[in-house]
Amino acid sequence: MRVVFIGAGNVATHLSLAMQQAGLTVAQIYSRSEKSVIPLANQLQTSWTTDINNIVKDADIYIFSLKDDALESVITQIPANNGCWIHTAGSIPVDIFNGHVNRYGVLYPLQTFSKNRSVDFTQIPFFIEANSPVDEDLIYKIAFRISTKVQMLTSEKRRYLHLAAVFACNFTNHMYTLASKILEEQNIPSETIIPLIDETAAKIHSLTPAQAQTGPAIRYDQRVIQKHLDLLESPDMKEIYQIISMNIHKTYTHE
Repeated sequence: MRVVFIGAGNVATHLSLAMQQAGLTVAQIYSRSEKSVIPLANQLQTSWTTDINNIVKDADIYIFSLKDDALESVITQIPANNGCWIHTAGSIPVDIFNGHVNRYGVLYPLQTFSKNRSVDFTQIPFFIEANSPVDEDLIYKIAFRISTKVQMLTSEKRRYLHLAAVFACNFTNHMYTLASKILEEQNIPSETIIPLIDETAAKIHSLTPAQAQTGPAIRYDQRVIQKHLDLLESPDMKEIYQIISMNIHKTYTHE
């Protein structure tokens, strides 16, 4: 089975390598940027192009792994063919392909990817969808080659899953950035909080997030909260601290 990747970013990099290791043939990588496409093509030992008109037309699968706001534009620039077109986005509905190609679907991996950090694909949940039972089965089989956690999910449900992922991953990671900034400004090594981060994440394997919640906000310790606010010079960070603290208090007051 021959696969073409449209995009050479973090998701495309990890997914194309995993598919190749699972026995699929990555026939070509397309990206507008030589800087991103050449290293990936070299890793895969496959062909590449930065010209959208040179994308091969006879592959079995076309995987679109692009920024959400670029997806629709790129789809319309590629002539329709008989392959199954698949996107990997969490917040884009499956029918973005409707009216352009006859076969299409979604292959959404619920994970955060960075190019230089390996991940265990067997433990990554994949959520799939297609416009026909035949291609739904095809996408399921492709996903199951690289992961043992594959399930069907509608576009509507996937929107909420992606929203939850932003809270759990992107927002949480930004909190790490702000915490590191506070420490670095006081010449305290940022790695000091890594054991705390690790234990916080580990607890929810045996406790619910609600059971694992601690800190001054849950009991709304105004004395401690005010001292923290006094230490923060950035108005934005003060606002973030206040909003999150109040939301934590409201959440657990009503439980």
